[in-house]
Order: sequence, then structure tokens, then C-alpha cells
Amino acid sequence: MLAFRSLLFLLFQTATVVPFAFASILMLPLPLHFRYRVIACWPRICIWALRVLCGVRWEVQGMENLPDGPCILLSKHQSTWETFFFPATMPRELCFVYKRELHWVPFFGWGIASLRMIHINRGRSQQAWESVVAQGSQRMAEGRWIIMFPEGTRTPAGTKGRYKSGGTRLAVRLGVPVVPIAHNAGRFWPRKRFLKTPGTVHVSIGAPIPSVGSTPERLIAEVEQWIEAEVERIDVVPPSRDAVHAAA
Repeated sequence: MLAFRSLLFLLFQTATVVPFAFASILMLPLPLHFRYRVIACWPRICIWALRVLCGVRWEVQGMENLPDGPCILLSKHQSTWETFFFPATMPRELCFVYKRELHWVPFFGWGIASLRMIHINRGRSQQAWESVVAQGSQRMAEGRWIIMFPEGTRTPAGTKGRYKSGGTRLAVRLGVPVVPIAHNAGRFWPRKRFLKTPGTVHVSIGAPIPSVGSTPERLIAEVEQWIEAEVERIDVVPPSRDAVHAAA
């Protein structure tokens, strides 16, 4: 049953990404804010379909911690789930920081490219960093938030990757606070796994941490400490099937 429901979700994603990708191209002459609202409907309906088809729900605490002004969101990265959830639910437009090569991915990459987020040319490290700072400053001026994953890649639930300071370097450079976010989405949509497990993703948003007067290293240490402690608090490991049968 899990395999069938997961397959239905995959088919839903595939069938819906194509029209949204073409819509992102056709809407290029229109204002960015309008295009963002339309294209953000795709991750929103995917999150809805995941709940309906696969039983993956969510609970969020700490929304009141989100600031009124500019900030950089720094999130735990366990799954593809959070890349859908954040643009679908955050009160401001988000800008992901990603490698430029994603632009060439059919359909999905076209949609990202049309939203003027922050892309990196990894072939030129110093120039790439200055480009990120320039793009980040401009996106902040447009009233958008930047979101980054300090671990860089998805880590299995219950593990921790090495936290990199790129997000806090950018925060210090731009003089904006960072907002740490913890979740346990990897329990229900594991990395490199086809099956989606029913359950509730717990998302916890921390209070903003000022960057002014701090260093990238000290700031990322604070972010890491808060996220990992919070993940441990909210991460309830689902019982195995054997344990359920034994209890019955």
C-alpha cells in the first residue's frame, strides 16, 4: 500500500510540474511578485497531495518568531519535503541559494530560473561569493527572505552533517539576523527513498539571532546548537512494524 500511494504521489508531481513550468515561461513579462505567487502554488499543491495520498501531515510552532524585516532562514536539511514546504507556507517570498546548473534541469529548473533567486557559479569561488552577496542584497531590498541549508546536503534522520558558515557569512555581510529552523521530515520522506511514510512532520522555528557584532563562526555554532537540540526534542521516532505487532 505504501508503494502504491508513493507512486500516486510521484505521478501527481510529474503531471503537475510540466504545466507550471510552461506557465513560468509564459508569465515572464509579468511582475515577479505575481509570478512567484502563481508558481508557489505548485509546491503548495504537492504538499497537499502528499498529505492526502501518503498521510504526511505537519505541525509548526514558532511562526511568531519570524521577523517583520529582512532575515536569512537557516534550516535543517533531511528531505525534499522542506524544499516544498517553506515556499508554500512562509509569509514572504523566499530565495533559495543553488548552483547555476539547476537551470538546465527540464521543467523544474525553468521554474526556478524564472523566479530570480540566487544562483552560484561554482567554477569561480571568489567571484561566485561576491555575486551571492550582490544578489542577496538586491533580493533583501525587494522584501524577500533568503533560505539556506547549512549542512549543504540532505542528512538521514537522526544524524548530523557538518554545518557550513556560508549562510552566516552572508548574514554578517548584509547585517541581517538568522532564523534557525528544526524539523524531522526525514522520518517520513527519507533522502533517496521512494516510499513516503505516514506521520506528522514537526517544524520548530527559533527566535532570530542577530548577526551584528558576531562572527560567521560564532553565529553558525549558535545555529547548530539550537537546531540539533531542537531536533532531538521534537523528533519522535515512529515505532517499527515489529514493535507494533509485539504490542498488539
